[in-house]
Amino acid sequence: MFRIGPYTIDNQTILAPMAGVTDRPFRQLCRQFGAGLVVSEMVTSDTRLWKSRKSSYRLNHQGETEPRSVQIAGGDAHMMAEAARMNAERGAQIIDINMGCPAKKVCNKAAGSALLRDEALVADILQTVVAAVDVPVTLKFRTGWDHESRNALNIARMAEDAGIAALALHGRTRACGYKGDAEYDTIAAVKHAVSIPVFANGDIDTPQKAKQVIAHTGADAVMIGRGAQGRPWLFREINHYLATGELMEEPSLEEIRKILLGHLQELRTFYGDYLGVRIARKHVGWYLQARPEGKSFRKEFNVLETAEEQTSAIERHFDRLSDPLAA
Repeated sequence: MFRIGPYTIDNQTILAPMAGVTDRPFRQLCRQFGAGLVVSEMVTSDTRLWKSRKSSYRLNHQGETEPRSVQIAGGDAHMMAEAARMNAERGAQIIDINMGCPAKKVCNKAAGSALLRDEALVADILQTVVAAVDVPVTLKFRTGWDHESRNALNIARMAEDAGIAALALHGRTRACGYKGDAEYDTIAAVKHAVSIPVFANGDIDTPQKAKQVIAHTGADAVMIGRGAQGRPWLFREINHYLATGELMEEPSLEEIRKILLGHLQELRTFYGDYLGVRIARKHVGWYLQARPEGKSFRKEFNVLETAEEQTSAIERHFDRLSDPLAA
């Protein structure tokens, strides 16, 4: 249990913000499976772009469980502050600043992890955003730009001095992208250096790994990203293991079927039939990626054009998995 401003988070699992993944349907699903906090996909700080279809979906937090955390991305302190204010007016209860995204299209705009190269700009953004809103502000960042310029300790101390309420640190540099193994020594050093909550992020995809990382770093929570794609029940499993030391059984095929069909229905409700059907394809791929028959099924599934066809295909697929002799 830890606090972010006035909000008490009652367990040690957090869903990481992931562009194109952590939309409202997925966030709500992960909350149902025990994520103590979920963070939205990043929203551009250029509010002139908020009228786009993509931004309209990313800014939709209707009916979400509190506290609602919204991530903003950009490289101009005043634009970031304005975006924070406008998100707070729209119901955001926590503002998260993105200084962790390694994507070229983000870094090329001097945003995301590119900001780590300019500590003066980092300080300006943090101070300006914190001063602009009455809600707590958190920061997600990486250990540095590359191996020669790891400056996470400097950034962490700077963030605490600026009034940042919590830190989420991914154990890779920007140069690493998502390659190689995440390292946790830097996260441990940051946790030791500051008094605000610190969340460990990077390669945490099992309950055992979550426990090991918390023990190694002293982090207040683990932040789960790619490990939750197609496995929203991972939060339930980690919470159970941290509380009891015992592993839960994997969900049954029937439970996975129900979760998947429910998720697809929520996607269609949120996005409408046309977009919902298309966005469903990547999620189905993630749910089935670990199964040997998943690849061939995905090829068939990805050409289906209607919700009814998708539902029928999933039902038939799970019938075959449950009973290989079924028609």
